[in-house]
Amino acid sequence: MEEYPEELRTPPVSLVSLVGCPELHALISTHLHTEQPPINTLALPDFSAISIMNRSNKEIRDPVAGILKREWLLKHRTRVPAVVAALFPSDHISGDPAQWLQLCTHVENLKAVVRARNIKLVLVIVQSTSNDDISEDRMISLRKRAELDSKYLITFIQNDASELQQSLHRLASTFAELANTYYRDEGRRIKTRVEKKNTNSIELYIRYCFKVAVYAEFRRDWVEALRFYEDAYHTLRERYIRNRLIEKGAQPKKLEVCKALEHKKMIGTSTRLPAIQRLVEIKTVAEQLHFKISTLLLHGGKIIEAVKWFRQHSASYGKLVGVPEAIFLHWEWMSRQFLVFSELLETSSVTIQSISSLAFSTADNPLTEWECIPAYHYQLAAHYLKEKRSCLELALSMTEIADEIDGTAESVVPSVYVGQFARLLEQGDAFATLPLTDEEYFRYALAEGKRFQDSFEIIALLKKSFESFSNLKIQRMASLCGFLMGREYFAVGDFRNAKLQFDNVANLYRQEGWVTLLWEVLGYLRECSRRHGSVKDFIEYSLEMAAMPISFDENVQSFNFKECDPAGPPTIQQREIINKEVIGLVRGELGSTSIEDSNSLTVTEAHPLHLEIDLVSPLRVVFLATVAFNDQIVKPGAPTLIMLSLLSHLPLTFEIDQLEVQFNQSHCNFTIINAQRPPSAAISRGQQGCRVETAPVLALVMSKWLRLRYEIKSEQSGKLECISVIARIGPHVSICCRAESPASMDDLPLWRFEDHVDTYPTKDPALSFSGQKAIQVEEPDPQVDLDLGDFGPALVGEKFNIPVTVTSKGHPIYGGELKINLVDARGGVLVSPREMEPMSADDHHVELLGIAGPQGEEESQTGPDNIRKIQHSFGLVSVPFLNCGDSWTCKLETKWHRPKSVVLYVSLGYSSTNSNESTSQKVHVHRSLQIEGKTAIVVSHRLMLPFRQDSLLLSSLKLLPPDADRLASLPLCEKSVLIVNARNCTEVPLQLISISIEADNNDGEGRSCTVLHGGEDIVTPTLLVPGEEFKKVFHVIPEVKSSKLGLGTVFLRWRRESDLKAQSCCDTEADGVLTKHGLPDVNVELSPLIVRLECPPHAILGVPFTFIVKIQNETRLLQEIKYSMGDSQSFVLSGSHNDTIFVLPKTEHSLSYMLVPLASGSQQLPRVTVNSVRYSAGFQPTIAASTIFVFPSKPHFDNVVDRGGDKAALESIAFAA
Repeated sequence: MEEYPEELRTPPVSLVSLVGCPELHALISTHLHTEQPPINTLALPDFSAISIMNRSNKEIRDPVAGILKREWLLKHRTRVPAVVAALFPSDHISGDPAQWLQLCTHVENLKAVVRARNIKLVLVIVQSTSNDDISEDRMISLRKRAELDSKYLITFIQNDASELQQSLHRLASTFAELANTYYRDEGRRIKTRVEKKNTNSIELYIRYCFKVAVYAEFRRDWVEALRFYEDAYHTLRERYIRNRLIEKGAQPKKLEVCKALEHKKMIGTSTRLPAIQRLVEIKTVAEQLHFKISTLLLHGGKIIEAVKWFRQHSASYGKLVGVPEAIFLHWEWMSRQFLVFSELLETSSVTIQSISSLAFSTADNPLTEWECIPAYHYQLAAHYLKEKRSCLELALSMTEIADEIDGTAESVVPSVYVGQFARLLEQGDAFATLPLTDEEYFRYALAEGKRFQDSFEIIALLKKSFESFSNLKIQRMASLCGFLMGREYFAVGDFRNAKLQFDNVANLYRQEGWVTLLWEVLGYLRECSRRHGSVKDFIEYSLEMAAMPISFDENVQSFNFKECDPAGPPTIQQREIINKEVIGLVRGELGSTSIEDSNSLTVTEAHPLHLEIDLVSPLRVVFLATVAFNDQIVKPGAPTLIMLSLLSHLPLTFEIDQLEVQFNQSHCNFTIINAQRPPSAAISRGQQGCRVETAPVLALVMSKWLRLRYEIKSEQSGKLECISVIARIGPHVSICCRAESPASMDDLPLWRFEDHVDTYPTKDPALSFSGQKAIQVEEPDPQVDLDLGDFGPALVGEKFNIPVTVTSKGHPIYGGELKINLVDARGGVLVSPREMEPMSADDHHVELLGIAGPQGEEESQTGPDNIRKIQHSFGLVSVPFLNCGDSWTCKLETKWHRPKSVVLYVSLGYSSTNSNESTSQKVHVHRSLQIEGKTAIVVSHRLMLPFRQDSLLLSSLKLLPPDADRLASLPLCEKSVLIVNARNCTEVPLQLISISIEADNNDGEGRSCTVLHGGEDIVTPTLLVPGEEFKKVFHVIPEVKSSKLGLGTVFLRWRRESDLKAQSCCDTEADGVLTKHGLPDVNVELSPLIVRLECPPHAILGVPFTFIVKIQNETRLLQEIKYSMGDSQSFVLSGSHNDTIFVLPKTEHSLSYMLVPLASGSQQLPRVTVNSVRYSAGFQPTIAASTIFVFPSKPHFDNVVDRGGDKAALESIAFAA
């Protein structure tokens, strides 16, 4: 598309000419370029330059010598404006008469020029400011002289910013209006000629349609432009059909059809050009018309219509090849059509988001998805360009006058008309053009074809197609384009790029199993390696080709191979030829000479060849080795059998001189020598000091396993694995094949779907399905005892010691190492996942603190040679030398931060001999111990009000959502009871040392809340047996009103009950282990009412006692109280049963009753109900508070002796049920 001129590639833009006042041209032009649509300007500095717009005599009297003029579109975009704007300073109008006369002269000259071409005229009066004085009479006279409407006489104010912008906008709108009018009038004028059919020239008819379409494009009328472009295109095609029929002597009936077409379209029979040039002109004009039509269709988003149009275009002109000797011109034209259309599709892909959603085909016009993909058209463009190159080379080979061809091309230039050429002659100081004969044009075309290197253009097209297909994930088509690119690189001698492309294509063909296609690609790769002199690549590609699953016979023509290329035909005979060639090269029996560099492809001692075959190498079809052990586990030093199986798909017998079998334990390596081949010194140097075996024959027959069985003995424990098998062929070539297990061996991709008999690597099918190339050599039986002490559960917070004892019972211990691992018994991690920040010690559930030696010294302080590494859950410890019968003990110091069940794994590795070699035999002993980490003491708490006292708390009356948490509420400045419970949750007895409550540092508890001990403190440690619970009473007096008051934290210290076993397993400090329990926040508020019940602790049958209900008003408001007293069968009651009373602010009111017990035992007091009218709240004592014990007679109590001497009061506390 870049070959097209810019005026054809881009849509037409209106042209306006500015004359006069050149200092304003740049300003006006810049503003017009920013308009939508933009407007181009033709700036003329003075009025003397307006002559360029005059119509020449040649234009007026131009005979019909062609279809489209080459310069017409450029002329209307750059030289013939639609509007001429004459700019005059205001002082020329109001100035002296000479200036006025000069202005009138310029106007008259402009009128003469614009009238000849129907150009629109605008007069612009340039003022400095809006206050400039301009004669109104002269303005009217100027308008009349120019014969203009008043709106086309515009004032332009340049020194006022706001007025300047308004002037520019006014100019732009006027220019756009007049330009649209001009192009509409010109289009109508030409359209009238088309509709009246007043011409008998087909060239003029096509030209008129083209002009009407261009004028419509100037006006952005895309529908009319598309219609006339299509009319011109169809007329051109019908005209060529009629001319072809006349030239071939058509039948009368066909001529009648053409006469009807002539009547419809005024088709002429011009034969002004020779046949070749006439066809070139018609195709060139059709190409331009098609380009315009496709651009408009794609611009409107009509991709399906554009594809259908292009299919029709390529089908109509694809058969018009012309004369045979100039057929390369046709293929070049076809290539250009596909290239341009693919570029159009790419540029329109921004507006076309999805092609897959479009309806591609109908019953009348079947389409494929390929035709909407630019890559498809790029590929066809390259294909037709290759056809052009072939035909051009044939035409050049048949032409003997090459010098005359080059001389002819120098004087040929493009003609005035599109698609025509002429000879340029120099006549004195002038130049003249003469028409060309077909022979002269043919020579010119040959000369032009020689100047261009089509191969690089073909590569560029294929590369675009390859990239487009790759982006669309269409790998097979991309590989085809890559292969075609590689062939072009190969043709021009760029073997490096050719090999790069062929390698990429070969990878896909190997994966998908395209045997015949891969054969052709490998042939090119083989030849590229030969040209470069790369011996290794040449041998690898040759071996792969020779081992491909191709069984065609050259006498059977089952397939028609058009081009054999460097690979030759894919037959079994060609495979054998390649096999012989590469084996001869490997053994040094013959050489292969590089064609380009004349380098000999040989393998010498100075340049040996080593090939690697891994599990994904394409050379697995050449040499495949499997190894299977008969056993899975063997004792050290015990012999076991190994089955070595070899396979090759080379067509000829593959004879090996020597095999080297390598293991991960080098002392097991051995070498197999072919008894039928003479020993070679170079081969013998490969494995000195290794075991050597001799095989009767080491020859691989195509697709048949060679099975070899040998005995292996390993003295080293651990994994014994066969790593590779090295085949040596000749003195300087080795092939290293990665050993495979028969049980996990993958199929060969190319042979998977071939019709051949599958055989097993081993004679025993069971071994083929289960055989492995690795075996486990057991360790020697250890004669060392490793003991882990078990002392019950570990408790959270204490240091827990685990003794580890190593005892030698037959082996001395050299270089011993203990590996310690703490692992979660449930398979989790020993780290809390609460945060992902750097971890501290508390983030671990269990921590390994250190290791203590036999005498208690810290091994971590003895140097890096003893303790290698200690982490939170891992430790590596060295064990000193121990002779037979000696023992060594250490203690693992651990600490549980959270309850967790942990498995302790301890592994002892040692050597029974004093050897400094890193590969010395190691013996391992493993032990494990599961340790339960438990919480020692569980602390709980309970908040209560004093006995027979209740406070009205307003927050408890509020209704909360069901899922909302309600804080406990306490009355302000009133004593509340806090009971702390400590329960032993372990199986071991514990000693409780102390229990206290401490305020948090950030809450200021000393001023906001007072916590008092209820009773005596713990003086001596208290024993807690398993399951026992200890209770401690505290009194809490809140002193500050708060919605969220912290009570503090319970600090509880404890330790294990001391005995010998406990002392050995734990290392608890004298002050014990501290356990913390955070108390929740409480809501502290003022209680408006407090109700207390007062009665004796017990009663005597028949003896009256006083029962008092006290109601205390803590507010400054008068409280209305309703109360009631129920009857009881156990008591005789005297007093008011129900009434309403008023309690004064800050006072207390008492209700006194006299009760006489009528029954002994535990009795319920009469139920009292107190209701507050203001707060709509009631109080009724609990059953426990309403219970009293009645003695049948007066009881007798012993005296209570206070031995403490600290005036401790006895306090009775009853707990509510």
